[in-house]
Amino acid sequence: MAKKLAKALVYRLRGLPKELVIFIISMIPILELRGGLVAASILNIKMFKAIGICLVGNIIPVPFILLFITPIFAYLKGTKLLKPMVLKLEEKAMGKSDRIQKYEFIGLVLFVGIPLPGTGAWTGSLIAALLGVKLKKAIPAIMLGLLLATVIMCTVSYGLPSLIRSMALCL
Repeated sequence: MAKKLAKALVYRLRGLPKELVIFIISMIPILELRGGLVAASILNIKMFKAIGICLVGNIIPVPFILLFITPIFAYLKGTKLLKPMVLKLEEKAMGKSDRIQKYEFIGLVLFVGIPLPGTGAWTGSLIAALLGVKLKKAIPAIMLGLLLATVIMCTVSYGLPSLIRSMALCL
């Protein structure tokens, strides 16, 4: 799914510098760093350059989510129109919070770092904020999780295609 979305965004954002495309993709919830690295591979951006751009793009929203999402949600819950949406978002995020509640730091690292649907820095930050995890714990855990996701996604996006090409040349 991330690959399809990344390809669609690459097509939509054509004309922009490739680096800006992967930066934008890395900032988008759901796609995040994972989608950015897939798009970077598709766009033939060198891996280490892509890592830096995608990490920065994915990290930028994290402090804002951790610091401001709780007061923003509290305000929005006071509105008739947006209250149901906010409650649904909270419920969905908290439905994935069991590992983080149980193991806190390592749970947050793994939640952010293992690329599964509905995980990542955005959701991890949201859950950490809703659970009241202190910034001193949440930020390093999310950063480590992003590093883990980077290793996994670079292996998938750059390593496997390279291995397949090498094997095809041997045949």
